[in-house]
Amino acid sequence: MVRPVSQCDNVRVNSEFYADVIEAGGLANALEQTAAGLDIPLVLVAGRKEIADSVGIDTTAAGRLPLLVFPRADARGFRLVGRSREVDILTGEARELGDVVEAGAAWAAGTPAPVMRAAQPFLQVDALAEAHELGPEAAVAAQWDRLKEKAADTPSFPEFGRLVEAAYAEPRLRRLFPFTSHWTVAFSSCTDGPYHDEIAIAPQYGGGPYLVLRHANTGMLGESATAEEAVTLALSHLPESVGPAVAGFTDRPE
Repeated sequence: MVRPVSQCDNVRVNSEFYADVIEAGGLANALEQTAAGLDIPLVLVAGRKEIADSVGIDTTAAGRLPLLVFPRADARGFRLVGRSREVDILTGEARELGDVVEAGAAWAAGTPAPVMRAAQPFLQVDALAEAHELGPEAAVAAQWDRLKEKAADTPSFPEFGRLVEAAYAEPRLRRLFPFTSHWTVAFSSCTDGPYHDEIAIAPQYGGGPYLVLRHANTGMLGESATAEEAVTLALSHLPESVGPAVAGFTDRPE
């Protein structure tokens, strides 16, 4: 078991809620002692400097970052945040150190987030976030599903729904990661923020023209009377080399 760096051992937690943590000498020590008592191996690393008293539980699972653990300040509760490919795919809060250790061991072993959720109901898993861990193709598909649900839930803005339908029908756009900004639909070549939007289309209320933009809400390229025509215009400005979307994020070239 590897001990974390020294800042993990600073004891600043509230004694009213964390007498056991203080007695152990800090959250890192408390986790280490609990893990030893349960005969569960953990590798602890430094938490985030901006989050007081945080500790990381390391993992060798591809794409995953250490499971971040930190105590609440206003009540007893250990908050957990699991990131994969720069996306929070698992969050939760446990009252007992043993639950934290068991969750950390499962995270470290690469246990799928839904399996962890089934074993420990205090954990929360977002469907889109889960898709991110499966890879960029799954993340793109899940995001399109979410966008289509948003269109179906907004019958008062049919222009938006027509745009989503027309864009999804086009294979070159369907392989990019769509996201919205003030109802503008932008298409990114990466699945994580900051997104690298390659092209965007803005619908207008009341049957106005669809605006084709270089980026979300900026860089007018033209306008079209229908969603299908707007998609065709957008494709004419989209390099053939763009796509499919990749995991992570990319820096926009100058």
